Amino acid sequence: MASMIRKKVAMLGSFAVGKTSLVRQFVSGIFSDSYLTTVGVKVDKKTLHVDQRDVALVLWDLHGEDEFQKIQSTYLRGTGGYFLVADGTRGHTLDIARNLRESARQVVGDAPFSLLINKHDLRAEWEIDDAAIEQCRADGWIVHLTSAKTGDEVEHAFVDLTRRMLDG
Repeated sequence: MASMIRKKVAMLGSFAVGKTSLVRQFVSGIFSDSYLTTVGVKVDKKTLHVDQRDVALVLWDLHGEDEFQKIQSTYLRGTGGYFLVADGTRGHTLDIARNLRESARQVVGDAPFSLLINKHDLRAEWEIDDAAIEQCRADGWIVHLTSAKTGDEVEHAFVDLTRRMLDG
């Protein structure tokens, strides 16, 4: 039997964009309306079966920051891939995600990543418009419109990133 493949995945984004909720939805299928600030880093694990391979994902949910310098670059070492998370209802969180992308690249190089624009269940209230989403895609970013609340696109986003880490 082949040994288990382990991949570290980091969740990066501003405060209250839904990083912890996305992880909780993916790992446990649970959503809670109560907001808890992540202090430092919270680590979760989930095993996936992707392309006939078992992969243990170690999910590093980093505390939300508006300035990347406050996130310890040591948290990113060994990262196989990462998610940039923005809140569709708060447009400035996409700018923060862009800044985080540049900073993350300095630590992990060209590791696979995806942009999760969260809170798709509140699409009518979004400040991030289709033009901004298309610009991200034109820049070569994989973009998923997710909802930690309903689970929309969450599993697919994690499976897609896992597949790209395995292919890399």
